[in-house]
This record gives sequence, structure tokens and C-alpha cells, in this order.
Amino acid sequence: MAEILSYTACRQLSQMFVAVIFFHVSEYFLAAFIHGKSSVTLKSLLISKHYLLAMIFSLLEYLIEVTFFPELKEYWVISDLGLVFVVIGEIIRKMAIITAGQSFTHMIRVRPDERHQLVTHGIYKFIRHPGYCGFFIWSISTQIMLCNPLSTIGFTVVVWKFFNSRIPYEEYFLRQFFGMQYVEYAQQVVSGVPFVN
Repeated sequence: MAEILSYTACRQLSQMFVAVIFFHVSEYFLAAFIHGKSSVTLKSLLISKHYLLAMIFSLLEYLIEVTFFPELKEYWVISDLGLVFVVIGEIIRKMAIITAGQSFTHMIRVRPDERHQLVTHGIYKFIRHPGYCGFFIWSISTQIMLCNPLSTIGFTVVVWKFFNSRIPYEEYFLRQFFGMQYVEYAQQVVSGVPFVN
């Protein structure tokens, strides 16, 4: 049994660490490639205090559960499904960044910029905010992959609340920049985050 548990912990935790490292490093290098090295800072890694606290909580939950309730971590179908959705979320987000190119930034634009264009092709034809959609799927799926029930619920609530306030704020500026063109686009294409119009 100890061998199974150590294999379970090694597999799930290594998948988690690879997913997190790949996500943040690729975000940084994509930003550098698209916007130039001079415009990239450590903020391009997208690691905040709140994010670190959430990840620490999820690791603590995992370690407590694998120690005291190891059977919770043995649902391989759930864990593997989480891994599949981690990859799907990552692909959606990276497609958003690559498709938008110069128009994609980690910070919400509050002033017009000549390089900023309304992107409605590629993945943006189907999802208005594919970067947010991808992160939403990715972040929750990391917890499904770990079979962390509390963190899965917590991440879902916290990330949804974050995007529920961020999307309307960002769209206020998009309507200022692009007017009726954006309004019509927003009426035809879903936001990509459930229950956020």
C-alpha cells in the first residue's frame, strides 16, 4: 500500500508542478516574444500573493488528504480527466495569446493604443475571452487532477468571482475603444466563463 501511495503522490504532484511551471514560464516567454523583451517584467509570470496562497492551500490539502485519506487520491479516472482539462485549458489560453498577438496584454488597457485591435477571428470567433476561459479551465482542472475536493470548489468560486468583476471592467474599455463594433461582437459571442455575460 505504501508503494501505491508514494506512486500516487509522485505522479499527481509531479503533474501539478509540471503544469504550473509550464503555464507560468510559457506566459513569460510568449509575452517576451510578442511584445519584446524590454516590455516584459516579473509580473508577466502572473504570480500574485493571492495565487501563491491558493496554491499553498491546495498543496496542504493534498498532503493532508494523501496522508489521512489516501483513498481520496486513488480516483484515477477523475485525476486523468483533470489532466486532460489542464491541457485543454492551456491550449485555449495559448491560442488566445497567439491569435491576439500585440492586442493581448496581461494588464487591462485603459487607454487606446494604435497596436490594439479588436480580434474576432480564430478562437475569438467562438469565445470572447479565450484567455480567461483557458485559465478558468486550467486552474480548476489542476485541483481535479490532484483529487482535491475543497480546492476544486474554492478555485471555482474564487476564479469565477475574479472574472465576474474583471470581464465587465475590461469590456467597459473595449466598448469605449471599439464602440458598436464591440457591442455587436459581444452580443454574438459568449464570454467563455460560465454565467458571465
